[in-house]
Amino acid sequence: MTTVLIDYDSGNLHSAQKAFERMARETDAGPVIVTDDPDAVARADRIVLPGDGAFPHCRGALFGRKDLAQAIQEAVERRGVPFLGICVGMQMLATTGHEYEEVSGLDWIGGDIRRIAPADPALKIPHMGWNDLVIDRPHPVLAGLSTGDHAYFVHSYAMQVADPADLLAHVDYGGAVTAVVGRDTVVGTQFHPEKSQAAGLRLIANFLNWRP
Repeated sequence: MTTVLIDYDSGNLHSAQKAFERMARETDAGPVIVTDDPDAVARADRIVLPGDGAFPHCRGALFGRKDLAQAIQEAVERRGVPFLGICVGMQMLATTGHEYEEVSGLDWIGGDIRRIAPADPALKIPHMGWNDLVIDRPHPVLAGLSTGDHAYFVHSYAMQVADPADLLAHVDYGGAVTAVVGRDTVVGTQFHPEKSQAAGLRLIANFLNWRP
């Protein structure tokens, strides 16, 4: 069982790679490779799409690589390969992004990416640092995680889901901010699990052994 981390120059993959490799070893989940090769994606048993920076840039970088986005879509939409999006990688699951300009997402989880607007004007944007998860509904990738577990965030935009059933967890930052979404074989975390210590490593292990 091979897990592919997509490399499309949208952030430092080193810490994510190390975390996934560690948990793959601990759970006997198979090899983890970092690649932008569409053929490797086509053979993958699991796909992870990280992302740092602005939505339009990440989306353009992904779709600008020959056949890469198409290989991911083929794997997930037709073969049902388990998929995890992280940070902007999660945001690209949405229908539309509204950061600087209106840009289409993958539309795997209906919703929009919009700037966080805390009710308390003293709360700074970007939302950066540790926050307590609130689990909204159970999911295999969240097994062993509980409301109050800490996760590490760095973002100014967040997903507003169209269907509340797709919202798996949120945090409070002057109002509810989406933290985890999921539908079918697709999940996404706005926070960085590779930087979220015990809770993040548990989520990674769960994903690596998820059999939807």
